[in-house]
Amino acid sequence: MKLLVTGAAGFVGFHLIQKLLERGDSVVGIDNLNDYYDVLLKQSRLAILEKHPNFSFFKMDLADRSAIDKLFSDHDFERVCHLGAQAGVRYSIENPRAYVDSNIVGFVNILEGCRNSQVPHLSYASSSSVYGANKQQPFSEKHNVDHPVSLYAASKKSNELMAHTYSNLFDLPTTGLRFFTVYGPWGRPDMAYFKFVKKILNGETIDVYNYGDMSRDFTYIDDIVEGVIRVTDAIPTANTDWSGKAPDPSSSYAPYRVFNIGNNAPVSLLGFIETIEECLGVTAQKNMMPMQAGDVPSTYADVSQLINYTDFKPVTPLKTGISAFVEWYRSYYKA
Repeated sequence: MKLLVTGAAGFVGFHLIQKLLERGDSVVGIDNLNDYYDVLLKQSRLAILEKHPNFSFFKMDLADRSAIDKLFSDHDFERVCHLGAQAGVRYSIENPRAYVDSNIVGFVNILEGCRNSQVPHLSYASSSSVYGANKQQPFSEKHNVDHPVSLYAASKKSNELMAHTYSNLFDLPTTGLRFFTVYGPWGRPDMAYFKFVKKILNGETIDVYNYGDMSRDFTYIDDIVEGVIRVTDAIPTANTDWSGKAPDPSSSYAPYRVFNIGNNAPVSLLGFIETIEECLGVTAQKNMMPMQAGDVPSTYADVSQLINYTDFKPVTPLKTGISAFVEWYRSYYKA
């Protein structure tokens, strides 16, 4: 199969493309290689991918309409997996326009490319952040997500809305994937676990927000990739039982679906830090701080719909995943 993967030099994109190439697919990857975090890390990921004969890369910005249009006209994609986006909850407070350009304008360009080229299926990265102010846990795709608490979350919610519009108007099958706190080797330096490991090894104090009274549904990268592949392979169809009188947000009368991909096992922040300390063999110095703007106290994924649809459930234990990350970090950074 020939696929387009956006955000090819990113954390999830890199791992996904590796897996697709291993199973024999042909992949075209795009990325703008921006400097939101270390560009050298992105280039290192890309260097590994470019060794494979079935991978082609184009440096491209999602907001560049003419470039995206040409990409779709030059290739006949059987699947598009759209992972490229401006990431980060806190950065969206500092630089909101970056999220509009990449996550909204860029997403429309991808939708238009898929529509005009009649791509059989578009899967795309949403986020657990869309649950926002919702307190009902575990978070279910059937819950209301109309109260985001950051522009990043709002941009991801808007992606789901735009995708449904295209599924409805143009019969474009789309599937949104709400990732829950992805971690693992080759991860993003702006993520807490990456910062914790770096600072602990350097003997620096780590910032612990909400005084440690937080929890996250940490999901290992291999589980995320497996979920993405299984969902991307399965083209969604209309839910014939869907009713506008009792609308189910997770599906539609159009070929549209949304899925959580999470570990279904939230871990307290302090317990998470203890696991990192155990894997490093070092005790962290902690600076207890209040909650940051745009953050939420906890996340917890209901993955029953993912299991029913794909027969897959994320299973990697936290210690296994953190050990793998620490091993990679020490090797890559010679720490």
